[in-house]
Order: sequence, then C-alpha cells, then structure tokens
Amino acid sequence: MTLVLSGFLLLGVCAVGTALDPFTAGAGQDTAVPGIGEPWPAAPGGSGAGGRAAPAPGKGQGDPGKGKGPAPDAGDTGDHRPAGALPFDMPEPAALRAAAGPGKKLVFAHYFTPYPLSLDNVRADKDYYTRNYLNPDGENGKHERYGGLLRDRPLPVKPKGGNWELANLRQEVRTARTAGLDGFTLDMLSLSGHNWDRANLLMEAARSVDPGFKIMLMPDMTSLKTDDPAVLADAVAALGRTPAAHRLGDGRLVVSPFKAEAKDPAWWSRFMDQLKSRHGIRTAFVPTFLDFDSHHERFAPISHGFSEWGSRSYVGQDGAARDVRRAHDMGKVWMQPVSVQDARPNQGVFDEAGNTATLRTTWTRAIEDGADWVQLTTWNDYSEGTQFAPSVHNGHAYLDLTSYYLTRFKTGSWPKIVRDTLYVSARTQFASADPTGDQSLTMSLRKGSAAARDTVEVLSFLKAPATVRTRTGSTTSTHEAPSGLHSKLLPLRTGSNSAVVVRGGKPGAKAEMPRPVQRTVKVQDLQYHAVTSGRN
Repeated sequence: MTLVLSGFLLLGVCAVGTALDPFTAGAGQDTAVPGIGEPWPAAPGGSGAGGRAAPAPGKGQGDPGKGKGPAPDAGDTGDHRPAGALPFDMPEPAALRAAAGPGKKLVFAHYFTPYPLSLDNVRADKDYYTRNYLNPDGENGKHERYGGLLRDRPLPVKPKGGNWELANLRQEVRTARTAGLDGFTLDMLSLSGHNWDRANLLMEAARSVDPGFKIMLMPDMTSLKTDDPAVLADAVAALGRTPAAHRLGDGRLVVSPFKAEAKDPAWWSRFMDQLKSRHGIRTAFVPTFLDFDSHHERFAPISHGFSEWGSRSYVGQDGAARDVRRAHDMGKVWMQPVSVQDARPNQGVFDEAGNTATLRTTWTRAIEDGADWVQLTTWNDYSEGTQFAPSVHNGHAYLDLTSYYLTRFKTGSWPKIVRDTLYVSARTQFASADPTGDQSLTMSLRKGSAAARDTVEVLSFLKAPATVRTRTGSTTSTHEAPSGLHSKLLPLRTGSNSAVVVRGGKPGAKAEMPRPVQRTVKVQDLQYHAVTSGRN
C-alpha cells in the first residue's frame, strides 16, 4: 500500500452516499461510554431491536443465495503469504491442527459483520469506507464530532463480478486460515437485514474454503433485544445446522453469547431447551462475560466453558491466570481473549496498548496460563481499532505476530527463527495532540489503562545476534539485539521511523513506516500503526 493511497484513504473525498446508521434508535452517539471491553451498541448496516434493516450501500450485491458463485479474486493478494514473510517456517494448517490434537488449543477471531473487505464493490479511492467512514464529513457530517467513524480500514480489494460479497468473505477465511486460525467467532448483531445476510454468507464461505475452518456462534446481547428465547433459538439453529458451525466431538453446537450476563441462567436454560425440543440441537454453552468474576458461579451449572472480553491494556492482565484456574477447577474449558489495542473515536475512549505490549502480553498469558481456546478480539472491528485483520495502517504485521505465538500455543514449542524479521510500531501523532479540525469529542484514557506514552517500538526476530540501526525522525541510533525475540523502545519524534538489521557490516532486513509522525494534526488518531520487514 503506497503512502499516496494511504493518505488519500485517511482523508477521504468530500462525497456522501447512502447512510449506514451505526446507532440503533435510542442508542445515539451521546450515550454514556460503556464499561471496559464493552462494544458500541449497534452497527452499520444492521437493524435495531424490532427495526428495519438499513439499506446496503451501493448496488449489485444480489441475492446471497443465488448468482454464479464467487468470481476469481481479480488479483487480490490479501489471503496470500509470500515466502519469507515470517521469521519462522510456519506449519501448514493441517499440521497445526494435528499438533494441537482434536478439539484442543483452538484459536478463533471475533468477526464483526459491519466491516467486510468491501461494502459496495467500488474501487477503494471512491468506496463507502473512503467517502463516509474515514471522512469526517461523511454520512452527511454525522461523524464530524469525533473526526470520522474510523481511522483504519481493511486492505482494499478490487471490484469483482458475480457474488462479490461471498468471494470477499472467502478471501477473509483464507487469510485467517493461512495465519493458523481455526475459525471465527461470529458476532450475531441482528436476526434480519444485511448483518444477518453476511452471517449466512460467512457460513457458506467457511464451508467452501475449508471444511475444517469453523464458525462459533456468538449472539450479541448488547444488540439483540429479544426477550423470547425461542426467537433466538430459531436464529441460532438456522446458522447452527450449517456444516461450518463449530461443534464439539460429541456433536454439541458451541454457542458463546457476548455479554451473556444480560440474561440470567434460567433464560439461557430455556434457550437451550428450545434448541433441543424445536430443532434437535444439543448445546455446549460457553458464555463470554464482560464481568466473569461476578457471574461465573451462577452460570457454571449450565456451561461447558467460560470466556471474558478482557482488558485492552497490557497492565490489565494480572487476573488472567486466576480466571483460567477458576474455570478448570470447575471442570470448564477457558477461552482466553487476546488483543492488540482499542481506540474508539465515537465513544471518546482509548486504552494504552504500549505498541505491541498488549498483543504480546495477552498471548503470553494464554500460553503460560493454560488456556484451552483463544479468541482474538477482534478480527475486524475497525470502529474500536481492535483489528488483527490486514489493514491499510498495519498491513499484516499484527496477524503475522499472532502466527508466531499461535504456533507456540498449538505445538507447545517456540518456532525456530530462521530469518531476520523486524516489526516497527508507533503512533503517527503524540498522545497529547490537540486536533486542529472540527473534531470536538477527543479520546481519553479508559479507567484501568496504562498511562499514555509516546514511543517507537522495534521488535526484532533474529536468527543470530546483530546490530539494529534505527531512525526516529532526524535521530539515528544503534543497539545490539540478541538472537530470538527482542523489544527496543525509542522516544517518538516527528518525522519517519525505520530500522534495519546490520550484521558483518552489511544491511539486511529493513522496516520503514510509510506515514511520518506529525506534531500538528487535524484528526486525533491514537491507534498504533505497524509495519513488518517481511512484506512489501
């Protein structure tokens, strides 16, 4: 992705299209900031409780169940990993699954249906993301108050013929599979409308790409407002009877509702009874809590396992080992949240991720504390800045790092470093920057987060010790890095950031961030950007 295109996508063009309302009625942008880990209450392209689904942007999407099937990927390479991209030789997906054992050490990523690779099958410089989500004036100015809905977007794909939505979802499945993931946890935001259509398409995409890639159903109880367990049971059954739905070896359908504590255990028992009596589906209930500590004991009698949405700052992981022990002592599996960062312009809140510290810390907790499953939170929720999926500002950097930890999680051994690889991460502005544009709502630290910091991180994976030469703005320096994994922090300065491995006087692997750090900015962006030397 070139610097010119990236800058254009960030600024957007001054045009507006069909609105995709990211807020349900009564859940407007002035609502109170949610608690730690809690997402925004609704989503673009979805429908609120009892409301009509919002129209899809653009034209030509067609009937998801009809058409000529997915067209060729027209040159898109988002699902392809070039040789030498990683610092190690990654096992093939089948080998990773075999190493983990049947039903053991599974890794899923939370899939958020409002942000697929493309919303309208239009060229990236003119598509809905550029016109309306990255542009502070987009959607008739409804996002001006917080400088635009998003700060990043999926890596652009070329327009396709035929059933382009299915083709793009197939590409996302291949990308996740190539990175070593076992499947997605599907955020069920609505039971009709465009998010529901995408949920069904995702089930088909997973089945057609790899029968071993599974979708764990996750009813979103911050968005689904039904009080009738039979209504939810019917919807879960519709997705759950498809081949891609994640089931245990004994045939039970895994259901992991987000914010499960929104309904009491008796309600969920009725839900599971309805699944069994109306649809013949037995359930393995794995609730995902916002507050595991307060609710797990009440839910234990009906649960196969537990999960929690978790903290998005590296200092908020102290209780992870305790939670795994509690689950295991009750005979339950534990699904550990692994995250990279969290910054929400429309809610005015962010967590200090400490460059890649949160990613590395949460993965380390999952490995060392003996988690059974992992949920990457999230694959593609760009409104919260939590995406692991390949994006314009991060490329494949966070997903490639995840492949390293995932391999250790599944095989029990750290992969051997066979090639020098660098990862450089930094913000493109200072944490205290005051935006000069029309943005009036700025982000502040969430309670419990680490203090904000202004640092460049050079993460090196070296096959042998070497010198790493760095440039931060106009300042150059060197440091000695050992073989294996090493992290070096440098002060953030205005200008460009880069690093290069020097061994025997000869330069080798090099990573340079394509966007410079600026002192004065029009829009606040507190996400960390990242780049890897392993990819162009």
